[in-house]
Amino acid sequence: MRKIIIIAALLCPIAAFAFPIEVEKQLNGAEIDIESMDLGNNTAAVSLQNYGQRAAVCKARFRNGPESPRTRKARIVAGETAHLTASFSTTIIKMRVSVECKPK
Repeated sequence: MRKIIIIAALLCPIAAFAFPIEVEKQLNGAEIDIESMDLGNNTAAVSLQNYGQRAAVCKARFRNGPESPRTRKARIVAGETAHLTASFSTTIIKMRVSVECKPK
């Protein structure tokens, strides 16, 4: 019982520092599944999974308030997954990610 309480206490601060992530997607016919992730107080990531039959070229633009946006690009073949990350110099309060994909 004591171990369960200690583990729960250790997990509480991790959940308290999570920031919201808004994802705007423009897939243009590409069959992409997008999952956003919080990797710490100044790093965010998106996981792009191509479940279609054709390759796709995707561009993700990460925006965090006053800092300049970070743009990441990936070519994802059919059935594969790409992970795009962006780090910022300040703590993220709210992340906005725009994902645009085009089938090849």
